[in-house]
Amino acid sequence: MNVKELTLQSAKNRKRLMEVVYNAKAGHIGGDLSCLNVMTALYSAIMNISPEQVKDPDRDRFILSKGHCVEALYTVLESRGFMAPSLTNTLGQFGSVLSGHPTIEVPGIEVNSGALGHGLSIGVGVAIAAKMDKRNYKTYVMMGDGEQGEGSIYEAAMAGHQYKLDNLVAIIDRNHLQISGNTEDVMALDSIDARWSAFGWDVKEMNGDDMQSIMDTFASIDFNNGKPHLLVSNTTKGKGVSYMENVASWHHGMPNEEQYQQAMKELDEAISQLEN
Repeated sequence: MNVKELTLQSAKNRKRLMEVVYNAKAGHIGGDLSCLNVMTALYSAIMNISPEQVKDPDRDRFILSKGHCVEALYTVLESRGFMAPSLTNTLGQFGSVLSGHPTIEVPGIEVNSGALGHGLSIGVGVAIAAKMDKRNYKTYVMMGDGEQGEGSIYEAAMAGHQYKLDNLVAIIDRNHLQISGNTEDVMALDSIDARWSAFGWDVKEMNGDDMQSIMDTFASIDFNNGKPHLLVSNTTKGKGVSYMENVASWHHGMPNEEQYQQAMKELDEAISQLEN
């Protein structure tokens, strides 16, 4: 897919995400919307992965460390054919294999995750395994910015540098808002660049709200430089729905019928503009 096609696919994923969360009456819609562009790019254009190769030992691996935003992952997996819409529609229903965090019972999901802070540790282990087995697959880990307060992340960061894991890409969804407010008020993170560079990582920033920036940044990664890679993806919480954007209460908020219809109208208009 080219950038225009990816932008349109992400817009369609955004609408589908809103449907799924609204019908389930559960989810973390604000963070779902902020990380959706990057996940769409990963699964549709960047990673070596497809429904036909879910067990291929050379497939790329994706770990959603901010597992509470699994609804975005379900939507992207559906768009790529890993799961049927009929399965996605069971989210929130009794007996469904879909839960509020990633589990390996779901097609295309590599590891159980969601206890914030441990996704990068798993990713380090997976990347080490690739080096030991002399395989060329890459490991991608999506973290939240509020998650950066977890100490285990920095143990994993040191290990990533120690083992020269240039086959590992960590992404921070930098929307500046966590459940309890602005990250800089709760537990200040800046300067992320200086912090991770000091750990020996190759750090790049990108505009996670813009598909061109996302694709250009991933394309610029040097997978032979002996350093693990960190992408700071600057995003907008609630991206694409006007009344949700940059509002902390939508971290785990649920739209009512009127709000849902407004959101769907805005998302339909965005899709229409991209299709014309």
